Amino acid sequence: MVPTDETRALDAYSQIVTDVAAALTPHVAALTVRGTDRRGRALQGAGSGVVFTEDGFLLTNAHVVSGAEGGSAAFADGTEVDFDVVGADPLSDLAVVRGRGPVPAPATLGDADRLRVGQLVVAVGNPLGLSGSVTAGVVSGLGRSLPTRSGRAGRVVEDVIQTDAALNPGNSGGALADAHGDVVGINTAVAGVGLGLAVPVNTTTRRIIASLLSEGRVRRAYLGLVSTPMPLPEPTAGRLGARRALRVIDVVAGSPADAAGLHPGDVVVSAGREPVSGAQSLQRLLFADAIGRPLPVTVLRSGAMVDVIAVPTELTG
Repeated sequence: MVPTDETRALDAYSQIVTDVAAALTPHVAALTVRGTDRRGRALQGAGSGVVFTEDGFLLTNAHVVSGAEGGSAAFADGTEVDFDVVGADPLSDLAVVRGRGPVPAPATLGDADRLRVGQLVVAVGNPLGLSGSVTAGVVSGLGRSLPTRSGRAGRVVEDVIQTDAALNPGNSGGALADAHGDVVGINTAVAGVGLGLAVPVNTTTRRIIASLLSEGRVRRAYLGLVSTPMPLPEPTAGRLGARRALRVIDVVAGSPADAAGLHPGDVVVSAGREPVSGAQSLQRLLFADAIGRPLPVTVLRSGAMVDVIAVPTELTG
């Protein structure tokens, strides 16, 4: 039988998925977690984790290890080790755990900022306890938002990846990889049939991961703004050299933003003298080094540019 263009294309697709699966599956563990709740009752849960360092650290979701002190990690090659929870950040839904013994070599972390809608991605995890499961699909959307909460603090994880690669309970904490086998996301949620979400691996999340490794937590600065991205009118966009900004929806009373004189309806065009095109642009400025330091903010208000100075405080739960 002579191959047709269709069968050749299908063979190429299959080869990519097969290669990524073979390369990535050894680095993804099935996690079983243990711990106790506030009433002393035993907690049990399951998910996935991805080895990302040579010395046995794994990435997973904060909600997978929520309330847990540790657990066990089982790999496709039969390796099984106990792990300890190093740190978790519910506001990004990322966590780091460390195996107590030798684990397989690390996967390669990629850069989700290079993804394009329609690009092939492969998910590897342990859905419903079925270890080493592989599904494939495409990037269905970029720049999605995922609401998260820690205590009284709420946040939106920005630039979340949407994919139609099948995800099920247990995939959480597993790898979403590109066609090169680089991990570009950590699968986090099933939002509906054919709609999965993954926390991106990018500059901002690498900073979160580094903080979890060094401190076991992520300290954040707090402004007290509720905002939404918006396109700038053409004359304004041309003048500023930017197409998008953040419209302030609400300002928390008594917050640093309130003290600085920011108001609902203001359009934030820059912060820290850097353009602000979306929530991530602002959130990447609000880590520990911004706490207590003056932050210049420029807003568009009633057609005029207004400069204010805000002094972020530390975000507490």
